[in-house]
Amino acid sequence: MITVHHLNNSRSQRVLWLLEELGIAYEIKHYQRDPDTMLAPPELRQVHPLGKSPVITDGDITVAETGAIIEYVMERYGNGRLVPAAGSPEHLRYRYWLHFAEGSAMPPLLLKLVFERIKSTRMPFFAKPIAKAIANKVLGSLVEPNLKRQLDFIEAELQRSAWLAGAEFSAADVQMSFPLEAARQRAGLDASRPKALAWLANIHARPAYQRALERGGPYSFAND
Repeated sequence: MITVHHLNNSRSQRVLWLLEELGIAYEIKHYQRDPDTMLAPPELRQVHPLGKSPVITDGDITVAETGAIIEYVMERYGNGRLVPAAGSPEHLRYRYWLHFAEGSAMPPLLLKLVFERIKSTRMPFFAKPIAKAIANKVLGSLVEPNLKRQLDFIEAELQRSAWLAGAEFSAADVQMSFPLEAARQRAGLDASRPKALAWLANIHARPAYQRALERGGPYSFAND
């Protein structure tokens, strides 16, 4: 049986959701972030050397990284569900979004989080204006324009179809949930992009998503 090593308020919520969508039995081992650093506890390094979540174990197999976990689960347990037909245009879109989520969407979101925290971090008074100026420069010239381009691109893609890979919900939508939830919370995803907001509302209304929340515990990103 699959065990999900689940960190609170983390990307591993997507793994729980995927397993619920597929109706696969699984166990959860819960881990809590350090309240000061917000980092994962050292116990996770006993599961995988990098000590990060998500990570799953399935018998003697250990798989880390959400995209790799999704591919493993779909290949071993999916039985053709939630993946467009091989060779179809939808399958190409599916593969693209599966990799876009972590390869393109998450880096600027992480940079925004880091530089916003720099502006509010306690430091010597003489260093504060310098740090704030550097953070604002990076945010204004690099991070926020990149985020805007990406959100505009996603909005345009959702003009084409209700789901990211096409007319049918797929595991690519599961993978993309965390970047768009994070963008809604802290990166300017608002009513100016109605298709993306509708997509978020649709995933949050799915029964499997709700079941995953019940099992995973508090998840502050689950807001439309």
